[in-house]
Amino acid sequence: MAIYHLHVKVIGRKAGSSAVASAAYRSASRLRDNRIDRVQDFSSKRGVVHSEVLLPDGAPEIWGDRERLWNDVEAFELRKDAQLAREVEFALPREMSRAQGIALARDFVETEFVDLGMVVDLNVHWDMGEDGMAKPHAHVMLTMRSVDEDGFGPKVREWNATEMVERWRERWAVLANERLAELDIDARIDHRSLEAQGIALEPQSQIGAPAQRIEGEGIEAADRAEVHREIARGNGARIIADPGLALDAITQQQSTFTRRDMARFAHRHSDGIEQFNEVMGAIGRAPDLVELGKDRRGEDRFTTQQMVEAEQRLHKAAELMAERERHSVNERDRDAALARTVERGLVLSVEQSDALSHITGTRDLGIVVGYAGTGKSAMLGVAREAWEAAGLEVRGVALSGIAAENLESGSGIASRTIASLEHGWSQSRDMLSSRDVLVIDEAGMVGTRQLERVLSHAADAGAKVVLVGDPQQLQSIEAGAAFRSLVERHASAEISEVRRQRESWQRDATRDLATGRIGEAIQAYERSGMVHAAQTREQARGELIERWDRDRQAAPDRSRIILTHTNDEVRSLNQAARERMREAGDLGEEVRVTVERGARSFARGDRVMFLQNERGLGVKNGTLGTIEEVSAQSMSVRIDDGRSVAFDLKDYGRIDHGYAATIHKAQGMTVDRTHVLATPGMDAHSSYVALSRHRDGMELHYGRDDFADGERLVRTLSRDRAKDMASDYARSDPAQAYAERRGITFRQRVVEIVRKVPEKLRDLVDTLKPSVDTAREAPALREEAGAKPEPLAQEPPEDPEAVLRRARSRALVRHARAWDAILTRADPTGRGTPEQIRELTDARKAFDEVRPQGWRDAEAAYEKSPELVHEAADGKLNRTIRALQLETEIRTDSERRADRFVERWQKLDRQLQHQYAQGDYAGYKATRSQMGDMARSLERDPQLESLLASRKKELGISFDTGRSLGRELARSHGIDFDRSRGLGL
Repeated sequence: MAIYHLHVKVIGRKAGSSAVASAAYRSASRLRDNRIDRVQDFSSKRGVVHSEVLLPDGAPEIWGDRERLWNDVEAFELRKDAQLAREVEFALPREMSRAQGIALARDFVETEFVDLGMVVDLNVHWDMGEDGMAKPHAHVMLTMRSVDEDGFGPKVREWNATEMVERWRERWAVLANERLAELDIDARIDHRSLEAQGIALEPQSQIGAPAQRIEGEGIEAADRAEVHREIARGNGARIIADPGLALDAITQQQSTFTRRDMARFAHRHSDGIEQFNEVMGAIGRAPDLVELGKDRRGEDRFTTQQMVEAEQRLHKAAELMAERERHSVNERDRDAALARTVERGLVLSVEQSDALSHITGTRDLGIVVGYAGTGKSAMLGVAREAWEAAGLEVRGVALSGIAAENLESGSGIASRTIASLEHGWSQSRDMLSSRDVLVIDEAGMVGTRQLERVLSHAADAGAKVVLVGDPQQLQSIEAGAAFRSLVERHASAEISEVRRQRESWQRDATRDLATGRIGEAIQAYERSGMVHAAQTREQARGELIERWDRDRQAAPDRSRIILTHTNDEVRSLNQAARERMREAGDLGEEVRVTVERGARSFARGDRVMFLQNERGLGVKNGTLGTIEEVSAQSMSVRIDDGRSVAFDLKDYGRIDHGYAATIHKAQGMTVDRTHVLATPGMDAHSSYVALSRHRDGMELHYGRDDFADGERLVRTLSRDRAKDMASDYARSDPAQAYAERRGITFRQRVVEIVRKVPEKLRDLVDTLKPSVDTAREAPALREEAGAKPEPLAQEPPEDPEAVLRRARSRALVRHARAWDAILTRADPTGRGTPEQIRELTDARKAFDEVRPQGWRDAEAAYEKSPELVHEAADGKLNRTIRALQLETEIRTDSERRADRFVERWQKLDRQLQHQYAQGDYAGYKATRSQMGDMARSLERDPQLESLLASRKKELGISFDTGRSLGRELARSHGIDFDRSRGLGL
């Protein structure tokens, strides 16, 4: 997976360093050092794949020569302890090709360094680790003085500021993730702490060669242990200053955690017992830490406020869609789709038909739980035809590229990765609408945060979402068990009739796997002679390859795959399988080439796996095929779906042998036979996937050095490692639970108001949630607040609440129409006519009478989503009411307002940088104007200004000037704070 690493240091004479020697080493070149009259020759160094000097505007062209540049630096700096250059070293995503990695590094240094006026010496290294994995990274040497056509000027002190380093860290993470999404690569740099705080923890493992220092003629490796301790000390200091960093890192892959988890993290990110205790204390006192109570083992369980809120948003969006009925498919269209399916020879089972009826019903949320091999994709293909006949657009997404490919091939639904879809949304492309149906396959592998973002967007757009998956299969890599949680809360269809296996007893075994009875499934295969024990894992590996080879030669036309848990075992099994192929004469002439994972031998007839999504080739991460032709420069592969693809290895090197694969890559795969090597890292979820991929048969091998006997094998392969949710644990405060079920995040304020002013309860509840039947909910709230319950009066013929809601709807429509008239029929100056202004003023007053501050909340919503004005003016109020409700909550919850301000500012800042890079100067000016308006608005909102005072780093404020926050915000982003503004109204 991609890692985050960005390290900044200074190259100086105080440490005995030479700028010329440093540049020679990093560029693997031969440079003469004029200051000491010595040649620095590192031209034999391997792994440097790109090297260039980039000059800012106005710099002397002669500095394009690396030797001249750094000799001039050495000559200009006279002090014995002079700082000669700054080096920024960062890891490149190994999922990218070399060309893509070089382009990414170049784009980053041009934007962040060259444009600031630095001369940049960029060198990209593509080293290979002992594990055979690429460790690509970039070394960037930077000049430290301003430059012009006459040479060097004074040193730029701002470049040394801590805030500048923090900016580079964040910009690198943002740019890398944007590029990964653009390339449809299933990887991300985990930089959430950067988004929140502008700083990050250094990884404990180093990239590339060990840390190096230059002394005299040679380069000696620094003490790696001391480097690790230094990083740990630095991380510990960061956590003590901001324990939220630790909470964010711990919850990257788990929603809840124990004290033991905190201690493990603190031990890794501290140096010595004293700092360990300080780190543990800081984490325990973190304001965002939430205690959940004890788990079933009696351990205290914790989560974070951010995780709680993410789960609340997820459930709120799901509840909204589950209640809406907007995407009906009439019976005629559904029957026609079923009839066409029958004509093609496919007859749906009763369970499949029930699932079809469920997801093509009117509700905006559909959930299908399907065991492995039950024909979920076939059922979705019928649903697609019915939806399309109803005029709906159907889209498919999945977490991984190969899962998206399987969904598309099995159902005909055009599919892509969730990351690719979200990236499109961030660019305002491919947005969902009320005519869309979004099918999310393998939903159990999607983390809580990501699924919440998708469902919230779909709920806002009025789209329909269908979740398809199996909570018992592989768990999400990110934190949470969102799919399982939604299955427990909402109606779903279940497909349990297994169809993949041809033998009935094997179908029964798959059902046992799906329901956690792993032992029964393994015993069934053992009774049929398909479980094989050996003395050692090495012997088990040899017996597996022997059986695989016999099977291959006996039935060459049938499909098969070798599965195991780790990449190391995959590599060993691939090598052993190739040796058998070579011995049998089934491979052509060997060609030795270097691909992303290192040097490999390929030949005609080799099975290969593609390891990166590539739209141009039509392949995904996990696609399998067989080599037709291979040379040192290119390769032609026949994909298992029958297509042939040809490519240059310099353009696409993310390929490896494909006889064996990890179990994780196999989810969604179907083959005739599987051969599984069990290792101790497996659990009930990976066992379920590995033992259910086949149609005809499965062979399970293990070594007694890993599992003493069959009982130990079953016990290990039955381990339940299902992920949890914060909402799985009972909350100790009933009032808080009551409020959270209704989307109220400021519980104490609500309860206090109810306790002190019971007569205002009706208006309060209606403001928070207009759809609540207040007369029925009021007694519950009063009781939770400590007030005596009041009996419900008999409802009058004309319900006052209904009258009030209608009055508010009329006021909302009138106000929207007044705005719409100004926007669509304004005078030539763009201002409203006197009549239009009077009508707007009257509409505001009328709105205020039935809903205080309602017109202000509506106009805040219109500013963010202008299209709502026209919708509301036409009487389409659902989206507008939801937006108005959100604005009410933001207005009444100060912390929420602060979060919204920061979120919007960061979004505009990213948009501003993108517009500048793309040359969209009109858009750039418009965005700057919006940011200026936001900064100036703080002058009129001292409460919000006070809340934001502690969040300057998130807002990109680099220097404390002692001015007002609004002026600091504007100054840090080069915005004219005092520019007059035309309000129009």
